[in-house]
Amino acid sequence: METSIQVLKKYFGYDSFRAGQQKIIDSILGGSDTFAVMPTGAGKSICYQVPAMLFSGITIVISPLISLMKDQVDTLSSIGIPASFINSSLSNMEVQNRIERAARGDYKLIYVAPERFEAGSFLELTRSLCISFIAIDEAHCVSQWGHDFRPGYRNIPGFIESIKSNPVVGAFTATATENVRIDVINLLKLKNPNVFVTGFNRENLTFSVIRDENKTDFLLKYINNNKGKSGIIYAATRKEVDNLHSILTKKGFLVGKYHAGMNEKDRIENQDDFIYDNKHIIIATNAFGMGIDKSNVRYVIHYNMPRNIESYYQEAGRAGRDGEASECILLFSAQDVFIQKFLLEQTLLNPDRKNNEYKKLQNMVDYCHTDRCLRQYILKYFGEENVPDNCGNCSSCNNDIDLADVTQEAKMVFSCILRMKQRFGIGLVGEVLKGSKNKKVLELGFNSLSTYGLLKTYNLKQIKDLINVFIAENYLSLTEGEFPVVRLTEKGISVLKLEEKVFQRITKHNVKVNTDNGLFEVLRSLRKEIAEKEKVPPYIIFADSAINEMCKYLPKDEEQLSKIKGVGEIKLKKYGEVFINAIKDYAGSSASEPAIPAETEEIKSHIETYNMLQNGMPLEQISKERNLKMLTVQDHIIRCAAEGYKVDWSLFIKPGHEEIILNAVNDIGSSKLKPIKEALPPQIDYMEIKSVICKHKL
Repeated sequence: METSIQVLKKYFGYDSFRAGQQKIIDSILGGSDTFAVMPTGAGKSICYQVPAMLFSGITIVISPLISLMKDQVDTLSSIGIPASFINSSLSNMEVQNRIERAARGDYKLIYVAPERFEAGSFLELTRSLCISFIAIDEAHCVSQWGHDFRPGYRNIPGFIESIKSNPVVGAFTATATENVRIDVINLLKLKNPNVFVTGFNRENLTFSVIRDENKTDFLLKYINNNKGKSGIIYAATRKEVDNLHSILTKKGFLVGKYHAGMNEKDRIENQDDFIYDNKHIIIATNAFGMGIDKSNVRYVIHYNMPRNIESYYQEAGRAGRDGEASECILLFSAQDVFIQKFLLEQTLLNPDRKNNEYKKLQNMVDYCHTDRCLRQYILKYFGEENVPDNCGNCSSCNNDIDLADVTQEAKMVFSCILRMKQRFGIGLVGEVLKGSKNKKVLELGFNSLSTYGLLKTYNLKQIKDLINVFIAENYLSLTEGEFPVVRLTEKGISVLKLEEKVFQRITKHNVKVNTDNGLFEVLRSLRKEIAEKEKVPPYIIFADSAINEMCKYLPKDEEQLSKIKGVGEIKLKKYGEVFINAIKDYAGSSASEPAIPAETEEIKSHIETYNMLQNGMPLEQISKERNLKMLTVQDHIIRCAAEGYKVDWSLFIKPGHEEIILNAVNDIGSSKLKPIKEALPPQIDYMEIKSVICKHKL
């Protein structure tokens, strides 16, 4: 009698099983119901295909997609294993014919869609079969708490109970949390099953999250650098798939597309072109990929964030199934969250399931914002313990990083949330911290809070990102639902009690500054226009580094532009005026006064302080970085204001104090501060008085 290892060698050509496969197969062949959780690419199929060849009767494989069935059957037939499938692509006559052939012993495996078990006629046909084993693939689909619930899976237990031969049952999935695993076992009525979780780690995959970059530019650059390699690009909507397909096709790439809005013929043709390497790239919605055994996918790029970690890991796992090094890249923008919320609202009606999906969506958002090891985040999500803090193979661990103390910013955020009674979402908290004059902020009276405008030197997106990082690191939590409320955790409260400090990991070579991407696009377009007229490459006009500095410092005249790195005399004469005008036109009257790029040796101390403030650094951090007293830092900023630089006065003047100070100055005069201070309430300090005098040029 053949053994499992002999079957493996004979049909599949391997001398040994991968980690975990042998134990699962032994459990099934020993007659025990078995539940196996194995990541995509770990070899689930072999765990039911090998036992199928050793059981005397038929194995029924329950599978959710027609494409998966066809792919598996074609593969098995090519290696000499007799298999067939039954699904909606067949007529009733063809279904009956295949059942009769199975009863005669022509097939060892039959793939069946779960929806088949709704039909009494089909159940009657299966009574003629000697069924030894039932393998349920994508078993998480039975649970409404899983990421891909299929109602048809609920018919499976009734089908199993109707089989007199009492077959062994095996359930398989790539992605299931502990709660989903328990649910699957109960719903499928597995009898004292042996449960195997082989581990979710795919060591050959490199995980990266790219935030706030131009996605199309990144994609084009990446594909150019990886020509000839097979890759999948996932997008959230059909429209996005069509748009990206058009862009890449026009650029000359051999690329296919796949989504549910295409006719079946075109989908199959595009899928086959990808599988047979006629086209190296396919752009798809999550409708693509289930059961596709293409082993040489070198990269999977998510152009939009998926709805949950389960979907992401399953789709990303289609890279590197041959064990070779491959990349999984997620391009994130805040708009992705709105897209997923919209899709969620359109597709789910059950309120409990909807809340569960919102919770999973937040876990996905946290993954995109965490500054810790991405692999660790995924593995812990699926319940793995004792996971190293540094995998050495993700964008967090590969980057050269520093730890920045953001305790002060954290306390500002946490205090603001408390003062808002922990009843509002990230957006409104950010507006209050920014010092926004948003209608809702004013109506609710939040402009009178002591935390109003504490982070005014940050832009709103930076504040929201900071809050999201605190959520990802469990200092804050969000309630479930479409409009989640942000609240403090015990960990966050301990920061306010001065029991814990907060650190943020900062990538040394990619520190974010207040560079305006919109302005970058304007200047880059201008550069391209000039380059086309002069028939030279755009970088000959100005390098990207020079454009980035212009966006950072916003030079308003030729003297300031001349201090930008890469702007020499000739370029200043040729292009200075047109670039300065473009910056002024973009910035408009609302633009804040730029910092002057320093000539390192000659920089004045107060201007250096001002530059640090303009680049988003809080006053407390400037004091620490420059080893200056807080009063000195404040004095530097006021001195810059006196020299004509714009200053955010809410940093120095508390709400309600300005009018009181003005009245005192009008009565006493501004030549001496002491008499003014003595006439004012004790909570008003000298710095506020100096600020009001400077602001109003008194």
